[in-house]
Formats: sequence, C-alpha cells, structure tokens
Amino acid sequence: MDTIWATRKSEKLNGLKLMLAEVTGGSREGERMIVCDVIGAGIGDRVIIATGSAARRMLEDDTVPVDAAVVGIIDESCESV
Repeated sequence: MDTIWATRKSEKLNGLKLMLAEVTGGSREGERMIVCDVIGAGIGDRVIIATGSAARRMLEDDTVPVDAAVVGIIDESCESV
C-alpha cells in the first residue's frame, strides 16, 4: 500500500484517502489498483479489498465513483489453512 494524490479528480472524491495497492497471491498477483481507504490503512499494510458495489457501500454513498475500497487490515496471515 502506498498513498497517492490526484490534483484533478471528481468532486465526489474530495476528502477521501486514495492508495495504490498491489495484489499478492492468486492469478492477479502483481496487479496494481487504486483503492479508497476509509479505515486508516498505512503505507506497507496488507489489506483486504472489496470491489464493485461492496466498495461503494463502505462509503455509504452509491454516487461516489469508487470501484475498490479497503475493508480490513491484516494483522497476520496463515500460510496454510
């Protein structure tokens, strides 16, 4: 996770923290996406991301143009479940 800034963006995004996240594991490994963070993740945190309408529900406003949002911060991971 890394914080990003946009000098020009939709007014609906004003006040929202945007971060650059990289997918680890699975078929999308290495893919990067811009996510909205409303729970206070920090740079370098491993997080859980929701996409689509689930992401907009985190913002409690379906009109915000967001397709990915941080919904959890991973404290520790288990390599084998």
